[in-house]
This record gives sequence, structure tokens and C-alpha cells, in this order.
Amino acid sequence: MDISRFQRYRDSVVENCSKVIVGKDDVISLVATAFICSGHVLLEDVPGTGKTMLLRAFAKTIGGGFRRIQFTPDLLPSDLTGINFYNQKLGEFEFRPGPLFSNIILADEINRATPRTQSSLLEAMEERQITVDGVTTRLEEPFMVMATQNPLESYGTFPLPDAQTDRFFMRLSLGYMTREQEMGVLSRASTLTLVESLEQTVSEEDTQYVRSEYTKVRVSAPVLGYIMDIIQGTRSEDPSVTGVSTRGGIALYKAAQVTAAFAGREYVIPEDVKYTAPHVLCHRLSGGADQAKAFLERVMDRITVPLEEI
Repeated sequence: MDISRFQRYRDSVVENCSKVIVGKDDVISLVATAFICSGHVLLEDVPGTGKTMLLRAFAKTIGGGFRRIQFTPDLLPSDLTGINFYNQKLGEFEFRPGPLFSNIILADEINRATPRTQSSLLEAMEERQITVDGVTTRLEEPFMVMATQNPLESYGTFPLPDAQTDRFFMRLSLGYMTREQEMGVLSRASTLTLVESLEQTVSEEDTQYVRSEYTKVRVSAPVLGYIMDIIQGTRSEDPSVTGVSTRGGIALYKAAQVTAAFAGREYVIPEDVKYTAPHVLCHRLSGGADQAKAFLERVMDRITVPLEEI
């Protein structure tokens, strides 16, 4: 395994996307982590912080197709998956694919659609396939969904159920820039113009390599035990809090592997686990974001960090 290819991949993605999204290198790197692990991202933040532009820039960087879907209460599942329509010229039904048939999908304000439409994403996210009228079609790889929602506004929304939230690999937040960074953004060219000018900086071969080789990053028995201690701790610390699922444990394991590879190591250390845990686990716990983060911190503070045989 050529570990330097992971570092070059991360640097290329972060450098290119940061031309549009200023001061958020860590978030860009975490999006790349989820992408390499074939995971999906739930982005929660107030409007106007660059959520849409982040994904547009990321799609341009990796050279993948991009589709944006604005979720509204009247959006139907067929608006996402596609429909079979009758072609009068041919005298037969034809399948017209929906916007989910792309590489990078932005599900904008996902909590504004009805639960029925929200659930139509599940098969695509989990199985990488779409079934319409009994016919199943595989989705082209790579495939990634980034869903956005405004955590402050609840009027006219349908909160995501736990079963669907658990399908997201990470929950991230961009937050505001510093004063100096924002002054620079205010005086520069249009963000949309900058996105359109971006070029692909990582090849399809590089993407295939990192997505297949990251699993070779070693996780020692003590570090694996540390991951398991965290997962079990979320289930026993407070009986009123729903603990992290096995799917969440697998996600933490994979995220730690990619984080180690990005750092130039062929093995995972506890710091990789500690860094990724809040982003991978908090949205799988009950309560708000701040409450879940505080709960996870209490759990992790009680767990002994392995120091040897890493």
C-alpha cells in the first residue's frame, strides 16, 4: 500500500475545495473521509454558510456528476428515483431516470420532505440500487449523498427518524468563518463563479485506489478494544440514551483507518478514533447536537486509552 497516495489525495481535495470554502479544511477533509468510506454526510447548519457550494466544489474536484435536489413537502419518491413512462412513438414503456442516478447528490433541506419521500433515499444510500416497478437498477460508483438541514427552524419540517439518521456516516457543521476570512470572501469574486472555474484535481484511478486500499490500514487489538469500549459505553452510561448501533461502530472503525492514512500512517492510533468519534457517533445518540456531544465526552473520559501495542 502506497500511503503517500492518501496524503496527496487529501491535499489535492482540500487545496482545491478551499478555493471556494475558506477556513474549513477540517470539514473538507472529513467529507473526503466519508466519501472514501462510501459513506453519506448529514450537514447541519444555518443557511448561507456554504453547504451547497462545498458539495459542488467537491464534485468538481473528484470529477463526478452532481445533482442538487430541493426537498419540499410535495416532492414525491418518483421525483428522486425516476418513472416508467409510455412512449407513444415506440409503443412501449421507457424508464426515465431521476436525479439519484448521479455520483454526488445534494439533498437540500431533507427534513422538509415527507417521511415517504425521505425513505425513498434509504435503498439508494444503503444498497446502492433503485427499484422502480419491480425492476432494480444498480447505481454507478462512486455514489454519495450529502443531506442538509437547518437545525434552528422546525416549522413545516419532518424530522428524520433514527433509522434514517443512522444511515449517515457523519454529521458535520461548517460554522461561521473568522472575521478576516469573511472579509476576504465578501470582497472576492462570486462563489458560483469560483466553483465553475474549478478543475478536477484527483483522477478516477486515484479515487478507486484510496476507496479500495484504506481497509489495509492496521487496527491493533488494543485500539479495536478501545473502539468497542466507546460503543458499549454509549449503551450503558445512561439507560435513557439510545446507544450507538453496530453500523455506527463499523463507521468509526473505517473513519479511523482513513484518518490514519491521511496522516501518513499504516496503522490506527487512539487519537484517530478520538478525532473522528464525535462526527461519526453524535448523530446516532438521542438528544440535540450539544447534548449528544457532552454525553459522548463523558463516556470517553471514563475509558482508559491504550498506550501500548498500537
